[in-house]
Amino acid sequence: MFAEEGKKLFTPGPLGCSRTVKEAMLTDVGSRDTDFIETIRAIRSKLIDIAGISHEEYTSVLLQGSGTFSVEAVLQLSSPRNGAKVLLLVNGAYGNRMKVICDTSGIPAEVLEFPENNIVDPDTVSRHLSTPGAEYTTVAVVHCETSSGVINPVEEIGRVVKRLVPDAIYFVDAMSSFGAVPLDVKGGRLDFLVSSANKCLQGVPGFAFVIASKVALAASKGNCRSLSLDAASQWEGLEQNGQFRFTPPTHSLLAFTQALKEYEQQGGLQGRAKRYEENCRVLQEGMKEMGFTKLLSDKHQGYIITSYHFPKHNNFQFNDFYLRLNDLGQVIYPGKTTRANCFRIGNIGELYPEDMRHLLKCVKEVLTDMGIPVPLS
Repeated sequence: MFAEEGKKLFTPGPLGCSRTVKEAMLTDVGSRDTDFIETIRAIRSKLIDIAGISHEEYTSVLLQGSGTFSVEAVLQLSSPRNGAKVLLLVNGAYGNRMKVICDTSGIPAEVLEFPENNIVDPDTVSRHLSTPGAEYTTVAVVHCETSSGVINPVEEIGRVVKRLVPDAIYFVDAMSSFGAVPLDVKGGRLDFLVSSANKCLQGVPGFAFVIASKVALAASKGNCRSLSLDAASQWEGLEQNGQFRFTPPTHSLLAFTQALKEYEQQGGLQGRAKRYEENCRVLQEGMKEMGFTKLLSDKHQGYIITSYHFPKHNNFQFNDFYLRLNDLGQVIYPGKTTRANCFRIGNIGELYPEDMRHLLKCVKEVLTDMGIPVPLS
């Protein structure tokens, strides 16, 4: 089957969602209505189920805004107002964004950087944390670094962190992986995880969520430098009366309820992962046949998004390539986020293998129209 009619989004987000998810927003609802409060409760509970963890030990907190809002919320929440020192394990643009957040918030942060075409290596992390003076209040890493497509071994990293700096908070940004890439939250010793409604769970933009150890969340109370981003206070409000402290994104939450129903109907994490993996296989095989080369080796390549080097042809101008694809209804990410000259094609959201095949046909058509021989030499 094809995704819904209209432009197809092969981007890291926002992503395409089903017509029925969008139709779920056609109903107005009061933010303090008892049925809506039950909707919030059910969403929070379902997120813990999807994470595969105990409701007694963990909780979920919904926050209005983009995924970055939740990243900033946790970096503030996990950093004491006095004596904070954050270690950021970075191998791409979204790890670097954490450094900007820390700098803006006045939180001391150190970066341990890795090549953008490689994983965050647990052995290197272990050596760094074993050096004298390596004392941190928070260690943070991105699970799927969507500037490249690499999947970082966050469970192994978490075990290293807790062995060498056991009092540190371990925080994973699972924005583009939660719900489609297996992640052992408890076994990986995660204290905080964040993701967004409009990624692998295929809701619409409007809110993000924090999945947290109740112990870590309670211990973080009073750390946040922001009123609206204070996930600890948001949690208290949700627990006390089931409501957001400030106006909730009502329609986004209604859409997400429908998205969660469809997620289960399609086989949950295993079903979603299977479709995304097939989408990725079709894409990568087709791009390889046309002569494109990936940024990442197969060893490090995930199945969420793939980065490709620009063709080495004088006629190739990325902006022209992007606009021509857009005119054909195929929307890829409009620009590079890696140091290497690359572009990205995502295969998550309401996309199916047939959509990937149609995209490949359009890529070949555009290259031909640009006077670039296919396959590429």
